[in-house]
Amino acid sequence: MAETHPATINLADKFALFSDHWAPRIAGRYNENEVRLAKASGDFQWHSHAESDELFLVMEGELVMEFRDHTETVGPGEMIIVPRGVEHFPRVPKGEVKMIIIDPKDTANTGNPATAYQATEI
Repeated sequence: MAETHPATINLADKFALFSDHWAPRIAGRYNENEVRLAKASGDFQWHSHAESDELFLVMEGELVMEFRDHTETVGPGEMIIVPRGVEHFPRVPKGEVKMIIIDPKDTANTGNPATAYQATEI
């Protein structure tokens, strides 16, 4: 079996490689998960993920996560975990957010593979 040597991933360098919003990029993989980087501005869409929870870790900016019964605001250095099956509406009312999203591999960012952005590796 070939030996693998871990390498450091510089998040600032990875974020600098793209500018589009709501289009996650895969910065790394571990076990059966993808560590996705995303920039966001404005509104995304109502959606849910039937098969898995979803973790959002805000690096810069302020993310507003609306749920059917309440709203949470997530700032830099904060995270929110949306349980599987819970409808949520991510939005960024001011400026831009840089965030890390952790999902099982091949999870559709919209909850529906037919309408999802296909995350690519950077």
